[in-house]
Amino acid sequence: MPREQEHSSIPLQVSGLNKRFGPHHVLRDLALEVLPGAIHGLVGLNGSGKTTTLECLLGLRRADTGDIRLHGLRPDQLHQSHGDVVAIFDSPSLPPQLTVRQALEQASLLCENPVRKPQDVESLLGISQYRNFRIRTLSLGNRRRTSIAHALLGSPRLVLLDEPFNGLDAGGVEDVLTLIRDLNRDEGTAFLLSSHQLPYLEKICSHFSILHEGRIALSDSLEQLLGQQINRLQVVCDDVVRACAIVQDMPGVVIEENSGNGQLTLQLNGVTPAAVNQRLVSKGIAVDELIRERSSLASLFQAITARPADTSGEAA
Repeated sequence: MPREQEHSSIPLQVSGLNKRFGPHHVLRDLALEVLPGAIHGLVGLNGSGKTTTLECLLGLRRADTGDIRLHGLRPDQLHQSHGDVVAIFDSPSLPPQLTVRQALEQASLLCENPVRKPQDVESLLGISQYRNFRIRTLSLGNRRRTSIAHALLGSPRLVLLDEPFNGLDAGGVEDVLTLIRDLNRDEGTAFLLSSHQLPYLEKICSHFSILHEGRIALSDSLEQLLGQQINRLQVVCDDVVRACAIVQDMPGVVIEENSGNGQLTLQLNGVTPAAVNQRLVSKGIAVDELIRERSSLASLFQAITARPADTSGEAA
């Protein structure tokens, strides 16, 4: 496959991305890839570099170094994308004096390949009742819906969304989640969602990258990320000393903490809580309670962002 064709078949490829603001190294050798058909979550604490990353991807800020390709195009070539790549930022920028319908009709005229009519995207985003409202009178949530409607006049292959759930009520969040799922399933649209709202992302994303202090600390499918975690089990019993002696030789069981007050914390790798319980009970231990701490994106995120980023390879 020619290199240009290989680049263009992958929605987003980033390597060696660096950005400084004066002495502050905001992005450090950042590498990121969004695969065809993926819904990819970019997560990080405030100040981790999420928005700067998106700005560099779109050419709104010039990266110091690095290679960025969006369906094979560099940021300075995105005018050639014919609507294949669209982005919506946290603060929607729409003509405040226009009504919703006027803004969408204007955008439709400028869209090179419109595949939906303004009234269709209004219905899709649940804003038909606001079509005669001026943009400046809308709530933040409805301005966001209008921005998404604007982007969906065409048929984008890659959509970048910055904090897509900000300003939305519970119903609005579910509408956006459903819309993303439907576009991904029916049209194969790939998404990069930058957000700090992990519970929403975990509902919809197939892949995640965790951005910590300017670096991608971890990137993989959600299944693989959660599979890498070790499940924890808290055991409440009548004799933790004997319980420790019983489970310490069990394959896949590591004693993490013995609090000494009737509670024992174990790490389980390939071992079920039922197997631990059976072993203890068979040896005469009275088990009062088993509390399983399940793997979650939130616990993985907290574990990564709690430790300092590795800057050992960085030049002074």
